[in-house]
Amino acid sequence: MSHAFFRAVPSGRTEVLHPEPEAGSGWVGGQLRGMAVGAVLARAVERELFVRERTDLRPVRWTLDLFRPVFMRPCTIRVDVVRDGRRLALLDAILIQDDRPVARASALCLRPGPTPEGSCWSPTTTAAPPPAGREPSPDQDRVYFSEVEGWSPQAHTHHNPARTGIWHRPITVVVGERPTPFQFVAGLADVTNVVTNLGSCGLEYINADATLTLSRLPEGEEAGLVTLDRMAEDGISVGTAAMYDRHGVFGTATVSSIANAHGPADLGAIGTPSSSLAAG
Repeated sequence: MSHAFFRAVPSGRTEVLHPEPEAGSGWVGGQLRGMAVGAVLARAVERELFVRERTDLRPVRWTLDLFRPVFMRPCTIRVDVVRDGRRLALLDAILIQDDRPVARASALCLRPGPTPEGSCWSPTTTAAPPPAGREPSPDQDRVYFSEVEGWSPQAHTHHNPARTGIWHRPITVVVGERPTPFQFVAGLADVTNVVTNLGSCGLEYINADATLTLSRLPEGEEAGLVTLDRMAEDGISVGTAAMYDRHGVFGTATVSSIANAHGPADLGAIGTPSSSLAAG
């Protein structure tokens, strides 16, 4: 995990986050990838909970709104605590660039406890990690899946209308820090856009948000997404994916996306300084 999304520089009582090349997305325009935005906002929420000594809480819902372009320029974060109760906390984190908000996230955290004995219906959702030999290599963060082609590291291999998925390793959020499980999945939620909207002509939709729901946090250093549902009308797409690790499914992620007028994203360009709103 030598590469990172940001470098943090202290500035008075706050810190300024300087994007690293890894934060660049695959859309045209020199913008940050949504994965970097989500992960760094999750880091800010976790830091606020730590200061408040609320390590008894677990994140269960995470909603990211990407309402303005976020460029490869320095930014800061403000966290507002909406509610800090005995069993529940609600926090808002706002990413600020050039003195104006450009993205925000809301985190609902609950305190775990015993599971009741009653039985409830739930669907049987299973997802398989890539087999040995198909996992990301040491210099890769992800591999792609489609039911037509199986697993491979190149996104263009999966330009088809079949069900898709992805398997990912954590990316460092801030230089010198190890990403936490929550930072990992808060960033990974944005990749739901790739999983649900990668089709026969590539990735033609850009997401304006990402909502993650969690029954637990991931275990280990890997996690994946696989498409559960997708609907599209009039250039607007809504897609949902299951999030899973080697122990099973632990959450879902949903994105609202809009057709990109400038054409498909270049998924091979993510993580480069010249490459944009939310592509992976």
